[in-house]
Amino acid sequence: MSKKEKIAIVGAGAVGSTAAYYLSQDSNLEITVFDYGHGQATKAAAGIISPWFSKRRNKAWYKLARLGADFYPDLAADLEKTGADTSSYQQTGVYLLKKNEEKLQELLDLALSRLEESPIIGQIKLLKASEAQEKFPGLQGFEKLLYASGGARVEGAKLTQILLSASQLSYVNKEVQIQPLGEGYRIDGQIFDKVILATGAWLGQILTPLGFKVDVRPQKGQLRDYYFENLNTDAYPVVMPEGEIDIIPFDNGKISLGASHENDKGFDLTLNQGILDSFQNQAQTYFPHFEAAEQKSARVGIRAYTSDFSPFFGEIAELPGLYVASGLGSTGLTIGPFIGNQLAKMVLGQPTQIDPADYPTNKYIKKSN
Repeated sequence: MSKKEKIAIVGAGAVGSTAAYYLSQDSNLEITVFDYGHGQATKAAAGIISPWFSKRRNKAWYKLARLGADFYPDLAADLEKTGADTSSYQQTGVYLLKKNEEKLQELLDLALSRLEESPIIGQIKLLKASEAQEKFPGLQGFEKLLYASGGARVEGAKLTQILLSASQLSYVNKEVQIQPLGEGYRIDGQIFDKVILATGAWLGQILTPLGFKVDVRPQKGQLRDYYFENLNTDAYPVVMPEGEIDIIPFDNGKISLGASHENDKGFDLTLNQGILDSFQNQAQTYFPHFEAAEQKSARVGIRAYTSDFSPFFGEIAELPGLYVASGLGSTGLTIGPFIGNQLAKMVLGQPTQIDPADYPTNKYIKKSN
């Protein structure tokens, strides 16, 4: 019997858990996941899958986001084949609001221009308030909005739990460092042939001791969950008003509200109720019932972003067999699973759907002088 190749994945967020899931399908591999989990962005995130209305001029970023949205149905289908739960991802549609409602036509035209390459967008149309309230009762503060049926919501913590549960692997809840060897890498006393570092904002803490400068910074994100006993929110669309807040309904009367984008707090995980109260005050313009929630809870996580707000992934040239991904920012749940899938293909020596050269690691990870 041939010896199994040993693969380590450090970090079990959206990227790491997806890579682990796909690699674990190969019986010739032995997968170990190391995950400390403290402050992990994915676990604290309520994701919106709706990149088609973005006006960012970065074409490489948009391609990654578009393919990330396209990937979710494939991931759900793969999970379904093995009998795994697929409910962490649900296409309930998305509502976009603008203070100047004339701008909605521009977004409609933009989405229509992208429909041919992204049929997942689904039905796109402008809705009057009364029409919008049929899908989201009690929503107000606008005369019309833009609706796309293909928009989706993702519960980050549930997604990673499902992926890990559906994988054949060893799981170690521990903060670790990595030691390059002549061949392979030592982590926690074990030697691995290849390694994926999916540690988000903490990537620098692993690579700096190895003599690298890493252009990855922490961004604090906070949101609040509201629970309503008498609301059937299972099919409510996601609501994206202009500004920082998003209203993200989930099953069983839960509606999440957030999330903040704080670039000056480092790795501070302290909840700021003032920020969350401010979000609630803004959101009550559109849904006055937040004040009446039977229960509230809050969560906080740390995203990773780069100096130009672009993500990167691939192999580090100076460390063969060591693969990384970071800088996903607030689109982590949109693009993270797709990047994890692409990294798994790279580890297996398979062709990727997207060229890692367009998201180069050497732009953000450089040897120290």
